Amino acid sequence: MSKAVVLLSGGLDSTTTLAIARSQGFECYALSFNYGQKQKSELDSATKIAKQFDAIEHRIMDISLSDFGGSALTDDNIAVPDFKQSDEIPITYVPARNTIFLSFAMAWAEVLDCQSIFIGVNALDYSGYPDCRQVYIDAFETMANLATKQGVEGHKLSILTPLIDLNKSEIIKIGLSLGVDYSLTTTCYQANEKGEACGVCDACEYRKLGFESAGIADPTRYE
Repeated sequence: MSKAVVLLSGGLDSTTTLAIARSQGFECYALSFNYGQKQKSELDSATKIAKQFDAIEHRIMDISLSDFGGSALTDDNIAVPDFKQSDEIPITYVPARNTIFLSFAMAWAEVLDCQSIFIGVNALDYSGYPDCRQVYIDAFETMANLATKQGVEGHKLSILTPLIDLNKSEIIKIGLSLGVDYSLTTTCYQANEKGEACGVCDACEYRKLGFESAGIADPTRYE
């Protein structure tokens, strides 16, 4: 079996991505981050989900993007806003987050002699985040193959984005077909310590609309 590093936040998208990687026969190494986010309950979800899908190993890396702030997810001086349709990049964008996460994944993949990284970015329901676009992923993959020993030696690293062109309802249907229990996932930007969602942030709204569009009862626990 081939190895894969799977970025796992504990949310709906990353959980579905892990399920897809397992269904494709990969031995999965799950990687999560305690990066200074306001709500930590997503890491409890990630731990349960990694076990459910038989991850070979699950690591939670401690880094501190809250030292920089600049995002409603990491800065105590910035409130998480209610959902609002806008063409602007929202204040919930965390500067350089996916670049940092993928850099850690790239390093672990090289140590594992692994040429596949899965990330659950999505170009349709992505809130306008610039680091969720395929053009960004392609650029990072090019950089990774220039920057690593295995890349230079001809062992090409691939960054796989199985959800990139799917909407939330499509993602949910695929996940259910692969045995995902979405009640275990935490998607909310400000879930409480019990993992209960606020129901009004961008992440909650996209999630609710996804279940509604799919015609499936929403298993999310709300405050």
